[in-house]
Amino acid sequence: MGINFHDKRNKASYTTREADQTWKDTIERLVSPTGRKHAVDIGCGGGIYTKALADLGVPSVTGVDFSEAMLEGARDNCGDDPRIRFQKGSAENTGLSRGCCDLVLQRALIHHLSDLRPSFFEALRLLGESGVIVVQDRTPEDCLLAGSEEHIRGYLFSLFPRLVEKEVRRRHRSEKVSLELRTSGFRQVEELTLWETRHRYPAKKELYEDLRARNGRSILHELSDGEIEELIGHIDKQLPGGEVIEKDRWTIWKATV
Repeated sequence: MGINFHDKRNKASYTTREADQTWKDTIERLVSPTGRKHAVDIGCGGGIYTKALADLGVPSVTGVDFSEAMLEGARDNCGDDPRIRFQKGSAENTGLSRGCCDLVLQRALIHHLSDLRPSFFEALRLLGESGVIVVQDRTPEDCLLAGSEEHIRGYLFSLFPRLVEKEVRRRHRSEKVSLELRTSGFRQVEELTLWETRHRYPAKKELYEDLRARNGRSILHELSDGEIEELIGHIDKQLPGGEVIEKDRWTIWKATV
């Protein structure tokens, strides 16, 4: 089944939250956004991180996505912010000019790509001297951590083990990403892990509403409505009452031109 990114009914799926301060602090430390001139957010979805880059001090940010429906949601999400523009394009062919930026972000993009090298070649083409790429995604090890009060995603795979193979198949191992970056021409590849706060829910019912809407979780489109309710019932037995602070573990790779 899977999510249809081109369906306008899904245009707001990736617009329902803001980038957490844990992510912003990490990006500030890695790339000094206030010293950048132009950033390109490839696979921008609903523009959450496009906006975050602008808020961190990058004066000009372009969000690129292959889906016009996602871009429509991103434009709604970011409003008329003069620092931000959006363009339809793919990870392998953004349609932007060579050397147009000094920062490329590929967040939650590469698990949609079977071959990483064309997207890395395109990022290298876009970056001028002193350019930096930041790739953020989950490795198989990140995804398959056990469920907990914070790592809600882990409950999905313990309840529906059939999804484990699908998830592992679409995720790239850390060493492969580093190798492909170097092979594509990037240098000084660094790697780190980040527990990023995904969302703070005042109560469990808000989390359950998010799960029913499948907001920002493409893997949930593999489940029927009945299975979503089964997942909610399973999670409800694990979580105490009160606020839910959901986190995901990510791997981040930084490399230079």
